[in-house]
Amino acid sequence: MTDIPGTLPGIVITGASGRMGQMLIKTIVASDKCKLVGAIERTGHDWVGRDVGEAMGGTALGVTVTDDALEAFSQAQAVIDFTAPAATVEFAALAAQARCVLVIGTTGLSEDDLANLSLAAHHATIVRAGNMSLGVNLLTKLTKMVSAALDADYDIEIIEAHHNKKVDAPSGTALMLGEAAAEGRGVSLNDVRESGRDGITGARKRGDIGFSAIRGGDIIGEHDVMFAGEGERIILRHVASDRSLFAKGALKAAIWGQGQKPGEYDMLDVLGL
Repeated sequence: MTDIPGTLPGIVITGASGRMGQMLIKTIVASDKCKLVGAIERTGHDWVGRDVGEAMGGTALGVTVTDDALEAFSQAQAVIDFTAPAATVEFAALAAQARCVLVIGTTGLSEDDLANLSLAAHHATIVRAGNMSLGVNLLTKLTKMVSAALDADYDIEIIEAHHNKKVDAPSGTALMLGEAAAEGRGVSLNDVRESGRDGITGARKRGDIGFSAIRGGDIIGEHDVMFAGEGERIILRHVASDRSLFAKGALKAAIWGQGQKPGEYDMLDVLGL
């Protein structure tokens, strides 16, 4: 939808009842740079037809939860989506129809999913990142730099920890860091990725990038990139202690996307890194 000069960009949140959905709504309501114009939930969800503020246990916000995503998207300048791969692909196609910015924080996307997002990006401005935080994106840059400076005598291991409700592993952030490490060495992550060691695995293969995932409790997100050489280790670390940092980053991306040409972008573009 075309923005009207002088008005705040209107944003729709998908998966409104989820943890991130509610955090995003609270962040938008508290912002003076945008406004909430829509909240999406799946057909049959008990929030559909209710004011989203009341459904969240607070005061009315004047936005009714709907399952008609295209209608909601057509009234918005941006959509923020932290749902699931199949839903994200559908939302991308609808965002392309509505010509609005789509910010994607969904992880666990397959190669086919990514190909479908690329198709949608012919008509929609899509900002996608495995992690929306400033700190993690700086860590990504540092990982690439350190990887480029050190040869394969330094083994690269990525260790991530999340809460016990997370359904995918490695995390999208861990994979983003792995991609950065692989780029630094001039290789494809698919060719050197090693995940989930168990049993008699044999010695570690030179040049591999290893991943380990920890799941437990209410851990928001912790990521270590370890460069282990003979006699020393270099460890780059990011710890998230407040989920709102992801919402703030997504909101920054949605606002940045206004006026950008259709195409695929990431948080490094948003941050100018």
